[in-house]
Amino acid sequence: MTTDDLVITPVSGKADLKAFVDLPWSIYANDPNWVPPLKDEVYGLLTPGKNPYHEHAEHQYFLARRGAEVVGRISAHIDHQALSMPPEQGMGPGTGNFGLFEAKDAATGAALIATAEQWLRDKGMTRVLGPISLSIWEEPGLLVTGFDHPPTVMMGHNSPAYQAMIEAAGYAPAKTLNTYELDITQEFPPLIQRIVQSGERNERINIRRVDKSKFDRDAAIILSILNDAWGNNWGFVPITDSEVAFTGKKLKPIVFEDLIRIAELDGEPVAFMMTLPDLNEPLKGMNGTLFPFNWAKLLWWLRKPRCRTMRVPLMGVVQRLQSSRMASQLAFMMIEYIRRDAVAHYGATRGEIGWVLDDNQGMNAIAEAIDSKINKSYVIYQKTL
Repeated sequence: MTTDDLVITPVSGKADLKAFVDLPWSIYANDPNWVPPLKDEVYGLLTPGKNPYHEHAEHQYFLARRGAEVVGRISAHIDHQALSMPPEQGMGPGTGNFGLFEAKDAATGAALIATAEQWLRDKGMTRVLGPISLSIWEEPGLLVTGFDHPPTVMMGHNSPAYQAMIEAAGYAPAKTLNTYELDITQEFPPLIQRIVQSGERNERINIRRVDKSKFDRDAAIILSILNDAWGNNWGFVPITDSEVAFTGKKLKPIVFEDLIRIAELDGEPVAFMMTLPDLNEPLKGMNGTLFPFNWAKLLWWLRKPRCRTMRVPLMGVVQRLQSSRMASQLAFMMIEYIRRDAVAHYGATRGEIGWVLDDNQGMNAIAEAIDSKINKSYVIYQKTL
């Protein structure tokens, strides 16, 4: 596809893939809030055989050039797991995605989006949700508010100009995903403290740390709760066993036993909360590479992380308890125990919860009850093809 001097081509070969991966470094060179990802991690995300997402998906990456200069990129992809989901949950038959979107100007952005749409049409898709890069479990949505501070680990960052580009292409918001921030050095309101204390007196409840020596067992427990708890959520796509193993291997270096809790009721695991130290803090100055000396700095940091922010990327309570007082009590207990340890053991002062769907009344109520405030919003857009 050519527009004036703009040429868009499918990514083909190692040189194109390198240009695709490297492009954000030129776009965000002057953005103080962009955190360069580790390039090896990006290659792993994009490469079939390394990222098990590709076992149930197909994709095409595209590059935009003006002359020799790379001025944009986009992915078009179809997750066959998502196609099998009920349409009322956001995905469903005929729904493809675009993602990994970057463009140096509006004309490039428009041409890239049109190219991705045509690829999806040619594959029989009738609707687009995006940006989703690449899976709903990775970096979904376009940042629309909260550009004034860096994202936390596993959250996206993009140019403020992209919202106008995507909306100009005929996209409308499908769902907003929010993150909440809070000062974790402060005790929670008295009502929340009383709820936690009441739970501590309840012999039916046990809140335990994960056991890294039994990592596979506890990962399987968390996955089982997650698939049950999130099963009816908008955008939900089941996680495969190979994706669990892949994610577990990737996250294991930043898994700390006192930051991930499993709640048991009458001896049965019914809820969990996962908290991660913000890996973006040490990564920010590494410019996307661990060599020659950044690997040693990162290993030293991982031995005993000291960080400002802790992120809660995942939390869940089994469906049979959702909307009950017990669900809220378990959530508040896990949050409080992790809050204490995050401050005492890691020097953290700030927490971030999310992402949370804007219509998830239960999680939004919990976030508000502990005096947290929305700090970033991401929008997933939709369009009929």
